[in-house]
Amino acid sequence: MTRDAAAARPVAFLLPGQGAQHVRMAAGLYDWEPHFTAAVDALFAALGADGRRLRDDWLALQPRVSVDHVTRSQPLLYAVDFALGRMVCAWGVRPAALLGHSAGELAAGALAGVFRPEDAMGLMWDRAHRLAALPPGGMLAVAASPDELAPYLHGDVVVGAVNAPRQVMLAGPAPGLDDTAARLRAAGYTCRPVRATTAFHSPAVRSACTTEAYAGLRMKAPAIPLWSAYTAGRLGDTEALRPQFWAGHPAEPVLFGPALDDLLATGALLLVETGPGQMLTGLARRHRTVRAGTSAAVALLPARPAGDDEDRRQVRRAADLLRAEGTPLSGTTPASLTPEARAAGGTP
Repeated sequence: MTRDAAAARPVAFLLPGQGAQHVRMAAGLYDWEPHFTAAVDALFAALGADGRRLRDDWLALQPRVSVDHVTRSQPLLYAVDFALGRMVCAWGVRPAALLGHSAGELAAGALAGVFRPEDAMGLMWDRAHRLAALPPGGMLAVAASPDELAPYLHGDVVVGAVNAPRQVMLAGPAPGLDDTAARLRAAGYTCRPVRATTAFHSPAVRSACTTEAYAGLRMKAPAIPLWSAYTAGRLGDTEALRPQFWAGHPAEPVLFGPALDDLLATGALLLVETGPGQMLTGLARRHRTVRAGTSAAVALLPARPAGDDEDRRQVRRAADLLRAEGTPLSGTTPASLTPEARAAGGTP
């Protein structure tokens, strides 16, 4: 059954962060979907020679620098998240809200107009290299509540993210986190390492959280409502314009679950994950309002790496769902995106 435009639920973007990255994430859309391609090219160009090397590693089957290294994961997550969001906006969709997870919040800020996209790319590049200079650390996903985990925390090992009532990520320097993981497994908890080489969202990275890169940067109040996973609610204009707020993200806990609760309390929404993987879509589909059918969630990319063709098929599926929802799409959309149709100048 297809809804009409008047009955269509407003669209909100969910933008994933650290842990969602993988080799060639969204690369199947490059030089295939024109809006996505133009957006990522502009971001890589903003970094000059560094951007060309970053692009080469993104497209390579065997990157020179691992995609899990902070100097690759963070700027590439920002670039892919932002470009996917820009792509859907170019189809004629105006999101009613944006909610990012970890690095995804900076991409949400750029989509909302707080930053020029190229400026935010520079901020992410600077942040990543400051973090890379710190001792190694990591994150650990645990099926437990924050209260249950309290007895196992020690030193710099802290709760780094709360994704759902019993889906928590711990963060900290490598030796302490390894010890905590061993104790948790011995106690019967299910836990797995997150793809990170840095102790994101813990005090261990506080020294890298400076505002130097923000000097002289022009920032604007959000033109699209921003829900923050750091405040667990809608971000006010005053906070959105504070460099200290954005610069401090790597050392602060991500409260995605509470922020999603607050966002979905505003009414029925169609949640679109604009980033690699389907972690946030999975979290959203387990939310009580989505299970009840009030809201719904769809991902733009496959749940796991599956090649260029599957990237394209998933984007087409998402566009079809948007149309079925009653969301009008305009301009060049996935229905027209075959090499032959593009060469002929075809449109939907």
